[in-house]
Amino acid sequence: MSRVDLVKESRVIRSPRVIQLEGMFGLSAETKSRVEWAVELPLEQHDWNIGLIVGPSGCGKTTIARELFKNEFVDHFNWYQRKSIVDAFPKEMGIKEITALLSSVGFSSPPSWLRPYHVLSNGEQFRVTLARALAEQPELSVIDEFTSVVDRSVAKIGSCAVAKTIRKRQQRFVAVACHYDIIDWLDPDWIYQPASDEFQWRCERQRRPSISLEIINVHRSAWELFRKYHYLDSTIQQSANCFLALVEGQPAAFTAVIHFPHKTSPSFREHRTVCLPDFQGAGIGNALSEYVASLYCCKKAYTSITGHPAMIRHRAKSKLWKMIRAPSTVHRQVGFEQKRMRQISSSSGRVTASFFYVGPRRRNEARRFGLL
Repeated sequence: MSRVDLVKESRVIRSPRVIQLEGMFGLSAETKSRVEWAVELPLEQHDWNIGLIVGPSGCGKTTIARELFKNEFVDHFNWYQRKSIVDAFPKEMGIKEITALLSSVGFSSPPSWLRPYHVLSNGEQFRVTLARALAEQPELSVIDEFTSVVDRSVAKIGSCAVAKTIRKRQQRFVAVACHYDIIDWLDPDWIYQPASDEFQWRCERQRRPSISLEIINVHRSAWELFRKYHYLDSTIQQSANCFLALVEGQPAAFTAVIHFPHKTSPSFREHRTVCLPDFQGAGIGNALSEYVASLYCCKKAYTSITGHPAMIRHRAKSKLWKMIRAPSTVHRQVGFEQKRMRQISSSSGRVTASFFYVGPRRRNEARRFGLL
């Protein structure tokens, strides 16, 4: 049984303004302000991975969490002013382990991995802080003001990504938050509400709420919103056909397709797929990529070459893709034809994997998009 008895006192200096305030609201003349909490959390009764302390501002959730989890409470991390965020992770971690952890919490943008912490957006700082907490405090980490600094749509998707990672890594994590809208997405094993002193176990796993995507065909100029987050480069072919996934009306992910010429077996190839940082970690980029593939495979074979570790891992496990070349480095001779092809795919010299889409075909949707 985790128990804590807390008393917080502070002296009241009865200045002229304080005396006026007492008179206006009928407050008794006090020399001390006193707040008490007596909290019992039966955390030893069941195994758990995720806990949530939630309530309005001023109910004592931070004070209680800090007292209950003294050594595990994350106040802040020291970050380098100039060095990349990856340099701040424990020295014993390899770069593959660091990038895999960053990707798993929904921070899957290699260009952003190169930057110092202070230049990242609020959403990116939120994700990288979570990743570092899981790296440095694998037994238990407690994060205050969880999702408070991000948009509520981003908060839900971020909570989903974090929950998946914690359960997969079999770690323990406690979120301290003032928002109730993340409960279904974080899906905690227990919830404590200091405002009413209520504790509850949630023994049955809940199904994560669905994310509705609106997918539209767009002009390639939409790439400007996504280009700086692509791990390879920021160019896009003029012949590319582009698609955008919207979440609650907000742009979330982008996929572009090009025709791949071949004398005997011409096909379509995925040219670019990017999910904006705020929407990473919930599978939106992969969902858009696979939806677009299901349209184009109605016409010809559809392939994709990717060097992104997270996407390679996903497709290697997926029944929708067949790996036709395992992760490896491809070197090409550079003749006239190769130079022209390199404008289409610049995977030469990088570790990439090739995939062939073998999932279902969406003929009706392909017709609606004018592809058939």
